[in-house]
Amino acid sequence: MKSIGKILILVGIILIGIFSYQFYKMENNEKHALTEANQRINMDDEKENHIENSSEEEASDNFKTNKGESFATLEIPKLDKTLPVVSGTDPDSLDKGVGHLNNSVFPGQGEQIVLSGHRDTVFREFGNLEIGDEFTVNMPYGTYTYEIRETEIVPEDDTSVIREMGEEVLVVTTCYPFHYVGSAPERFVTYAYPINEESAN
Repeated sequence: MKSIGKILILVGIILIGIFSYQFYKMENNEKHALTEANQRINMDDEKENHIENSSEEEASDNFKTNKGESFATLEIPKLDKTLPVVSGTDPDSLDKGVGHLNNSVFPGQGEQIVLSGHRDTVFREFGNLEIGDEFTVNMPYGTYTYEIRETEIVPEDDTSVIREMGEEVLVVTTCYPFHYVGSAPERFVTYAYPINEESAN
């Protein structure tokens, strides 16, 4: 019995070590991605001058990213969070921050913008958000603020959420239930609509 007890303690220590390492790695990845995103937003003078001499609409239309690149930040005032937005929703991208679905558009382009994140990393406390709360997306070419007007819960394999909407809508999704152990069977979806747009200076 003593041997079994020692084995269980050892297994527990190993699991705690693995969890601690994964948590440290995730925090480090997010911090690095946030630095990279802020660098992209605060571009060099030559690029800033180019944007100042063109319209914000032109800048948004010509904007491009590379897979896995951190290019923007998502502010969630209700949760006191500023998170990096990364191009792609593959596992590597989601390990860095909030993923931007490549098939969706960018802020200012007048259609559906889809962002996704893990409920147990970047979107911890996401369940505290309510109708009327805001998201702010800081892009290299401007700042866009959206207000949550609708939420819904859908099955994890429901792809109807991703669609043309005929207007600019920021769709932010995460796994649901929020405290589910293992792979969650559903998705929590928020629909946020523009309330103002300001050019970045």
